[in-house]
Amino acid sequence: MIVTAVLSFGLLIGATITWITGELPRWGNLLLLPAWVLLTAGLAWLSYVWPPIEMRYTSYVLDDDGIEIAAGMWWRAVTNVPRSRVQHIDVLQGPLERSYGLGRLVIFTAGTEHSRVELPGLNHQVAYALRNHLLPRGSDDAV
Repeated sequence: MIVTAVLSFGLLIGATITWITGELPRWGNLLLLPAWVLLTAGLAWLSYVWPPIEMRYTSYVLDDDGIEIAAGMWWRAVTNVPRSRVQHIDVLQGPLERSYGLGRLVIFTAGTEHSRVELPGLNHQVAYALRNHLLPRGSDDAV
């Protein structure tokens, strides 16, 4: 919804500037407000409907070797992160996630492509449990 508000405000400013400069014919100026209302309503509807759809098509499989994350509704991406490649793991929460008890598991690995693998929309306690499961076991690391 925040992105919708920012985009809608930007579109409103653009429509106002176009109306003030009079670059469009009279009928075009009359269509600016309805076009802005329709775009804003469409963006609001999409921001309300899209997150549950995205979460429905996101899954993960956790085993002793690591984690496999599958995501994407149209283009499916499957990312496999072996436990041996994990450098460190963060559990993050933004203000909205915190208010709903959600969190994001962020796994950092060596390399350039997919060196940061993120699993959003998890229950905060589940994210911590996944982090604890993926941390190296029996490490003699001094840190």
